Amino acid sequence: MQRQPEPELMEGAQQVQVYADADFGAGDAHTLSLLNGLLERTGALPPTPSLVDLGCGPGNITLRLAQAFPEARVIGVDGSAAMLAIARRRASELDLNVEFRCCDLRCLNDLGADLVTSNSLLHHLHQPDLLWRTTIAIAAPGCRVLHRDLRRPASIEALDQLQQRHLGEAPALLVRDFRASLVAAFEIQEVNDQLLEAGLGSWSVEPEDDRYLVVSGLVN
Repeated sequence: MQRQPEPELMEGAQQVQVYADADFGAGDAHTLSLLNGLLERTGALPPTPSLVDLGCGPGNITLRLAQAFPEARVIGVDGSAAMLAIARRRASELDLNVEFRCCDLRCLNDLGADLVTSNSLLHHLHQPDLLWRTTIAIAAPGCRVLHRDLRRPASIEALDQLQQRHLGEAPALLVRDFRASLVAAFEIQEVNDQLLEAGLGSWSVEPEDDRYLVVSGLVN
């Protein structure tokens, strides 16, 4: 199935609210588990690390990072002011010290990040190499990297099956966006090619369950 890009930002009031209200807890917890597994394989973070969540949306992963690493400087980045308004409110309600930045990825540099992560960002990008270039630009030497994203199904039939399996009774807007995101996602070989082009061939790209892929590695 050919890739069809979708809008890079989620800014509509209804769309933002639907995503804020949706329960992504299991997937968010799994992403934190993957990050912990990466740290177990690569060694502990510095005593006061900088952690960056790219495409953070309403802060689901960002807030979990702040809770799991209270000694860290945690930065959430997104281009949608509406999403970040929700993220900031949630951080305040939880009394978490998190820095949120509303900006384009191209504006980021020199953050000295010890860990860079994203969850479902890559498929939104019209120029996917931006994620890899940004990761390198903001990373300190030895930075741990984990990007988790959807992967594109092979056919419309496979897409229909994924929708029925995972969002059979979900709100119509979530169903619409789920289908659009899967069609906009990349295949594993496409991501491998992107990494090779970016000089990051040592990073791994692994399939996860029936619809995700996980990119992980270290910045030299």
